[in-house]
Amino acid sequence: MNSRNDISRRGFLKSTAIVGGALVVAFTLPGGRRLAWAAGTDNATFSPNAFLRVGSDNSVTVLLAHSEMGQGIWTGLAMLIAEELDADWSKIRVEHAPADAAYGSKVFGGLQGTGGSTSIWSEFDRYRQAGAVARTLLVQAAANRLGVPVEDIRTENGEVIVGEKHIPYGDLAAEASQLPALDPASVKLKEAKDWKVIGKPTKRLDTPEKINGSARFGMDVQFEGLMTAVVARSPVFGGSAKSFDATRAKAVPGVRQVVQVPSGVAVIADHYWAAKVGRDALTVDWDLGQHAGLDSVKLLTEFKKLATTKGQTAAQSGDISASLDKAAKTLDIEYHVPYLAHAPMEPLNCTVKLNADSCEIWTGTQFQTVDQQVTAKFTGLKPEQVQVHTMFLGGGFGRRATPTSDFVTEAVQVAKAAGVPVKTVWSREDDVHGGYYRSAFLHKARIGLDKDGLPLAWEQVIVGQSIGAGTPFEAMLVHEGIDHTSVEGVADSAYLKTIAHHVSLHSPTTGIPVLWWRSVGHSHTGFVMESIIDELANAAGKDPLEYRRVLLKNEPRLLGALNLAAEKANWGSPLPNGHARGIAVHASFGSYVAQVAEVSVTDDVIRVHRVVCAVDCGVAVNPQGIAAQMESGVAFGLSAALHSKLTFKDGKVQQSNFHDFQVLRLNEMPVVETHIVPSTDKMGGIGETAVPPVAPAVANAVFALTGQRLRELPLQLAGV
Repeated sequence: MNSRNDISRRGFLKSTAIVGGALVVAFTLPGGRRLAWAAGTDNATFSPNAFLRVGSDNSVTVLLAHSEMGQGIWTGLAMLIAEELDADWSKIRVEHAPADAAYGSKVFGGLQGTGGSTSIWSEFDRYRQAGAVARTLLVQAAANRLGVPVEDIRTENGEVIVGEKHIPYGDLAAEASQLPALDPASVKLKEAKDWKVIGKPTKRLDTPEKINGSARFGMDVQFEGLMTAVVARSPVFGGSAKSFDATRAKAVPGVRQVVQVPSGVAVIADHYWAAKVGRDALTVDWDLGQHAGLDSVKLLTEFKKLATTKGQTAAQSGDISASLDKAAKTLDIEYHVPYLAHAPMEPLNCTVKLNADSCEIWTGTQFQTVDQQVTAKFTGLKPEQVQVHTMFLGGGFGRRATPTSDFVTEAVQVAKAAGVPVKTVWSREDDVHGGYYRSAFLHKARIGLDKDGLPLAWEQVIVGQSIGAGTPFEAMLVHEGIDHTSVEGVADSAYLKTIAHHVSLHSPTTGIPVLWWRSVGHSHTGFVMESIIDELANAAGKDPLEYRRVLLKNEPRLLGALNLAAEKANWGSPLPNGHARGIAVHASFGSYVAQVAEVSVTDDVIRVHRVVCAVDCGVAVNPQGIAAQMESGVAFGLSAALHSKLTFKDGKVQQSNFHDFQVLRLNEMPVVETHIVPSTDKMGGIGETAVPPVAPAVANAVFALTGQRLRELPLQLAGV
């Protein structure tokens, strides 16, 4: 944006505009490809990565370029603007931004998307700048009106204040919108000592509407003439429908059409139940394809065989063979974890209204740009002719961010085949069977210890499918044959920095679609690494906490989280009979999380009573939101630690719903305590960082209690 005072009117309109009596402030993302702004309607679209509207009713509307899926950015990003704007928090409103190239993320190479726990830290400066620009324009408008210097004006709680005179922001919106544009980078931001919003525990803005039912998720979309569809898909990945008989399906009251689409056979009806019953009545002859022999037991055997050989080198330092030869003691260790479904509470769904020259999509998505581009390619439309309405997401965990836009593409294909607006809905069973899982992984390690029991040499082979290979994100994720998401948390582990090490990777192809899953590679590497460290501490005859303190003495942020968690958990103090503690610490997504789990075992059933979390994420924008994400991550991580597992037989997924793909039940939820390490260091993410440490903390506690070292997830004692 031009910072000159003589900026053209047209240039000014690209950065500020008055819409329906509102001052609209936007700012430009470096590298943004074009600007979009108000065009005489109340539904303005703006080019920056975030923007705000100040309404004549004194409301402040923040538009998110990211998706709210329960992680709290609806509130966190609004706090950044409110801080610099000196807004009245009760007047803050939030909306999802439209899909547009202008909202591209610098993290995702210009794509508009949400993931990787990036939303708050990646927008920290930009959102504050938007608020500061708006405040500066409002102050200047007041100065012009009253004929006073801007230095004599202050702002507070949504008002410009001059002496005893208070002017609400809404009264100044029209005048402020006529002022010359400002370069956001030229506006001074508050110093941390002056923050009144950032760092204060703040209740979520989206809670009331989610409690009273007014919040709109993708599943809630409904309008006149909308049909509902369900799709019969091949029971084996890669299969296809050779033929089908729809006679019985069409006899179901409410069923209107049965059409074949690339993913299977769609039954289109007046409502979901008719579509489901109609699908159940279908007769489909499937060509199961080349993966009909998929079997979990065979896959694990293949992974184990691969792990006996070195894979593609992911990280190395020193002479690993010579260092292992010098070891006073050597440990050979093998761990493995299963395939996992994302299983969000709101199953996948997408509503599509397709016309000759436009396409409207309503869905909960993490990848607006990808959905828009894929839809445009399939329909022959231009991307700007595809409008994506981002709804609230009832959980995502990565499943709503597929490089192929699979569930959106399918919905568009169904709508095109039907010739009417259609909402394509997945059942829970469809979702569990639908693919894009966290891959199974196997880790095989050989570790040499010196005479003091400290690691001297570390060799580790990892086997698991690549998320990036063969996808549009391959160039971003895969380098020299290594998918960095498969080895993150090992190749860059603090434990390996100063010792001889070699980490290698095998990325077999199996026919099973895989994808990022909450905490991505850290979901398995955190479990493996922190369990191994506990094994090394035991082999050295050391307390697990003290052992880690020695290894992390030069890692202040890891050590700070570790010490705080241990202190708050009263590590080493007596526990009730039959209880034990385990500890783990892991860095992911730029944040550092330590956890202490307290467990008991009754009739070989593991019960987690308490988890104490300590987190260093740099500046803590909303401590209350951070605590919520720690609790959420613990619950999610415990599901995988104690219950969840996908298996394959004859090419088919054997699980179907929460009764056999079990997640944590309410009565199993432990008390979770969150403690934030005071920090001004570089900000990290928070949405995924509580997941990696919880499984090893629990496994380490089980070992302390029973002497059984559990090297497989979900954790299962030998007596079961």
